Amino acid sequence: MAATPTLPGFHAVVPAGGAGTRLWPLSRAARPKFLHDLTGSGRTLVQSTWDRLVPLAGESGVVVVTGPQHAVAVGRQLPALSDEDLVVEPAPRNSAAAIGLVAAVLAERDPDAVIGSFAADHVIGDVAAFHEAVTEAVAAAREGWLVTIGMEPTGPATGFGYIDVAEPLAVAGAPSLRRARRFVEKPDVATAERYVADGWRWNAGMFVVRASVLVALLTENAPALAEGLRRIARAWDTEQREEVLAATWPSLPSLPIDTAVAEPAADAGRVAVVPGSFRWDDVGDWTSLGELLDPAVDQEQPVGGPAEGLRVLGDPGRVVCVDATGVVVPSGGRLVVVSGVQDVVVVDTLDAVLVTTRERAQEVKDVVDLLKREGRSDLV
Repeated sequence: MAATPTLPGFHAVVPAGGAGTRLWPLSRAARPKFLHDLTGSGRTLVQSTWDRLVPLAGESGVVVVTGPQHAVAVGRQLPALSDEDLVVEPAPRNSAAAIGLVAAVLAERDPDAVIGSFAADHVIGDVAAFHEAVTEAVAAAREGWLVTIGMEPTGPATGFGYIDVAEPLAVAGAPSLRRARRFVEKPDVATAERYVADGWRWNAGMFVVRASVLVALLTENAPALAEGLRRIARAWDTEQREEVLAATWPSLPSLPIDTAVAEPAADAGRVAVVPGSFRWDDVGDWTSLGELLDPAVDQEQPVGGPAEGLRVLGDPGRVVCVDATGVVVPSGGRLVVVSGVQDVVVVDTLDAVLVTTRERAQEVKDVVDLLKREGRSDLV
C-alpha cells in the first residue's frame, strides 16, 4: 500500500482535555481517558491520534493543546512532539479557544495555512479511509469552506450531534463533498430515528478550515473571543508571549467550537461535509468501550475462565467468568470473579471499584458528581 503523502501547508490540532468521567474510575481528572490504552493496542488514545495524523501533517505539523496538569504526561507519551508544538493553556476555556488559538497563531504566520482539529480521545477504525477523508477536506478548505467529516450513524444515538447533509458540491480534489444545511445537538430518540432515516450524519467534531477563515468566522460570531486570541497570537513569536497569554487567557469566553463557529457558519451556507466511511467512536462510556474490545477467549481455567461475550480490558488471566457477560477491567492487581450476571461492568482499580450494568453506563458521570459534592477529590 502506498504511503499517505504529507499535505503541504496542513497543520493538525489535537485538543487534549476533559476528564472522561463516564469512564471512571479508570479515567480521572489527573489521568483522563486520552492517556490510557483503551483498545488493547499497546498505544494510548493520544498516541494513536498522533500515529494517524503524522502521515498527513508531518511531526512538525501536529500541535497538541492541553492543560498544565497533563502537559508532562503528554510530552512523555509523545516524545517526538516538540516543546513549541505542545501548547499549554493556562486554564480550560473550551474547544473554540483551544483550536482558535492555534488558528490565530498560524494565520499570523501564513494566511493560507489549513488546520484540522481532531480530538485526542477518539478511536478510528480504518486509518486509510480517514486519510482519504481528511485529504478531501483539506482540498475543500483551501477553497474557503469550513469542512467537517460527518460519520454515518450506526443507530439513533442521542449522545451525538447531527448534521443535515444537502446537495453535492463541485470542488476539485473533494469528489464526495456535500453542503451542510445545519447542525442539531443531541436530539431525543424519536428525532434521532428520523434523522438517521433521512440520511443525516453524526457530528464527530472534526473540522478542517483555513486558519484565516476560522479567525474571520470567530470575529463574526464570537468577537470578544477572536479579539483576545488575535492579541495573544500577535505576541506569540515574541518575548511577550507568556505575559500576554497570562493576562488575556483568563478573560476569554468559554465556548465550544460547534456553537461559536460551526452552527452559525452552517446557517450562512459556509459549511461542507465529507462523509466518513470509517469506523469512529468517541469512547463515551463503558458500553461503547465494550463494543471496541474483542470477546475474551476461553482460557479453560479450572473455575471457569473468561467466556465468549465477556470483554476484558487488561490481563484476562486476572478474570474468572462463570456464566456471565459484560465488561471487566482488572487493573487493581487482584483476581476479579464474575459469576451469574449478564451485561455487567466491573472496573477494579487500586483505590476504587465500580460495579454497574452496560444499560446504565451513562450514569457513571452522576457517581463522579456525587463524589465531588462529598469532597472526595482524591477519587475523581
